[in-house]
Amino acid sequence: MQFDQLTWREFITLLGGAAAAWALAHRTRRPQMPKIGYLSSRSKAILMQATSIAVRVLLSLSCAVLAAPAVSEDTGVGPPPALASRQAPPLPQAGPLAAPRSSDQVGFPTALTQYVISPTTLRPARVTLGQKLFFEPRLSGDGSVACATCHDPARAFTDGRPVSVGIHGRVGQRNAPTVLNALYNKTQFWDGRVNTLEQQAALPITNPFEMGSASIGDAVSRIAGDKDYQTQFMQAFGRDVNEQDMLSAIAAYERTLASFDSPFDHFIAGDANAISDSAKRGWELFNGKARCNLCHALTDNQRDTTLFMDNDFHNIGIGILRHHVAPLAQQAERELAQGRLEAIDTASITSEMSVLGRFLVTRKQSDIASFKTPSLRNVLVTGPYFHDGSMQTLWDVMDHYNKGDGITNPWLDKDMQPLALNEPEIDDVVAFLASLTSPQYQVIGDQEYARQLALSKVSRPQRDTARAFGPKPKQPKPPPPF
Repeated sequence: MQFDQLTWREFITLLGGAAAAWALAHRTRRPQMPKIGYLSSRSKAILMQATSIAVRVLLSLSCAVLAAPAVSEDTGVGPPPALASRQAPPLPQAGPLAAPRSSDQVGFPTALTQYVISPTTLRPARVTLGQKLFFEPRLSGDGSVACATCHDPARAFTDGRPVSVGIHGRVGQRNAPTVLNALYNKTQFWDGRVNTLEQQAALPITNPFEMGSASIGDAVSRIAGDKDYQTQFMQAFGRDVNEQDMLSAIAAYERTLASFDSPFDHFIAGDANAISDSAKRGWELFNGKARCNLCHALTDNQRDTTLFMDNDFHNIGIGILRHHVAPLAQQAERELAQGRLEAIDTASITSEMSVLGRFLVTRKQSDIASFKTPSLRNVLVTGPYFHDGSMQTLWDVMDHYNKGDGITNPWLDKDMQPLALNEPEIDDVVAFLASLTSPQYQVIGDQEYARQLALSKVSRPQRDTARAFGPKPKQPKPPPPF
């Protein structure tokens, strides 16, 4: 194939494959690479091997690109395809990555899983029905979107967009969190407005910016006459098609999406060579100088090797400086009846009040712009990052924390402060985060690591070295209660 015949998209895809091979060869090395003339014999051999791999990757990818139909352009790496005005995203297919996960995974938390799941909820017939419903576009108002639209298995059950796009191409306010390991969440959604996966499954169906059905009953009515569904509901629940069982089936399927077995899990299990030296250094930084464990662990003084979250909410300075949150909070007090779930759900997705986060639920000023700590598992392949998808790479995320951003925000979490991480240390933390990728996503994870690494070399909009190495500025006091 001639390079002058390549489209720009194909060229970037091939370039990403070559970059992935280079990254694989060098992920155990520090980022300051010596000039080629000073490489050791072993390093030269690695470089030659990387070049050979790159060539093979380029060839295989070129064949794949040529053979792939237009509807399959989204590879799960990098930004998803652009959409025309008022166009809903294409509906993902239920391929192998959509299959329920086995408990036979290194690092699988058997005792915790048994605690959070009732055995009756995971009957095979219910899980099978739930998986079918997860990809069912008839649950949406116009038959164009499904749960999988925002939670694509090829993207580790996210959509790759900063904020999700739903029915009629309507653009929401929040980034789609992964469904992987959602069974372990104490609360669901970025603001924790519901506690169960059954409640979580219901709200997007009727949200006007997501699936847009007039009611859950309206969505149920569109599948109730389907003979296959009639049979499957009877097999799963012993009853006709109904709202409660539909939501229970979707939640049952989601509870099977436990994702572990990462290189880090194998490292913790005793395989010292499962992760790179850089990732090992990153793990130490994660629990020390980088202060990540203050939110991404169940306790501050014990290392968490399972969930990497604290089931709590924090204001980390994301988005709040772009909004006048005090007037928005007062508006929410006036317009939203406290505890009315549908109104909170609509405001969080469709309006600027979304930035208020947990405050929409609790009405506590201390919760203004606080959002749930997400798990870090598969974080490499679930970007863009944060509740508003405002960060493109893990290097951007680290730069945000490194400078303790948002200090002029009076509600900023007390643990936010400049970290004084140097560039090699940031690279090491990112290497550790990449080691949390489960095997189903290892290939696209390697490609995504290379893509983000390349982007970080030319674009670091969040980097502020002076602030990162400076003292913590004085934080303003919150205003008087409303």
